[in-house]
Amino acid sequence: QVRLVESGGGSVQAGGSLRLSCVGFGLPLNQFATAWYRRAPGKEREYVGRASWTASSTDLVDSVKGRFTISKDVAKNAMYLQMNDLKPDDTGVYFCAARTYYGTRTSEYDYWGQGTQVTVSS
Repeated sequence: QVRLVESGGGSVQAGGSLRLSCVGFGLPLNQFATAWYRRAPGKEREYVGRASWTASSTDLVDSVKGRFTISKDVAKNAMYLQMNDLKPDDTGVYFCAARTYYGTRTSEYDYWGQGTQVTVSS
């Protein structure tokens, strides 16, 4: 069964760190561009960042630049989102997604995970 599974979410205080993981099953992530999205309470899902096949290229929205990092581990078929200096505005459900091309920030994705909850308290 082809699927993406996120993990690593949790509750932290502002200024804390979390590392989210996204593992591909039936999807070799080194052959897919992958992305992180999040949905804050009461808001639409928003793009956070993306990585190319081997994460040689990455992109992050301005609000998380300098705090978040996207990486991949080919051996583990995983993508990561290292989140440092977390803020209450980072609270939300984080999703990973995959598609075959890097594309643009607004391009559609073919595969989605179920999400993992991140809660940042002030």
